[in-house]
Amino acid sequence: MTSRDALIAPHVQAFFAQHLAQHKRVSPQTMVSYRDTFRLLLTFIKETTGRNLDPACRRPRRAPRPAISRLSRTPTWQCHPLTNMRLAAIRSFARFLALRDPEHLAIVTHILAIPSKRADKKLIGYLTRAEVEALLAAPDRAC
Repeated sequence: MTSRDALIAPHVQAFFAQHLAQHKRVSPQTMVSYRDTFRLLLTFIKETTGRNLDPACRRPRRAPRPAISRLSRTPTWQCHPLTNMRLAAIRSFARFLALRDPEHLAIVTHILAIPSKRADKKLIGYLTRAEVEALLAAPDRAC
């Protein structure tokens, strides 16, 4: 393995330039969302572990597993409607990394094992027969 292959930066660049832009053809808004997720992730890992996980100088397998496990329990990631979207971005990169570099399967499986944040589902309210009849009777059918 060359030193270029040991860096995470080529993987991140290929993920954004090739996988998301060319293969998946995601929208520019999705690209911005994923970029912001990576910024938050790197900042989070730096704050929780004290290690600078600069993409240009760290190997993916060196990502601290306990810090990644704490993602779903952290205020930065908690109580936010986009939590599952951020997790989806990280999982998408993990799946990409597993296909691109199977050497990192241990950290990938750890990332993919993070549970999604549960959210309350809204109940779908149905109209009664009388309410439907009232709605149908309301418009003027003579026109």
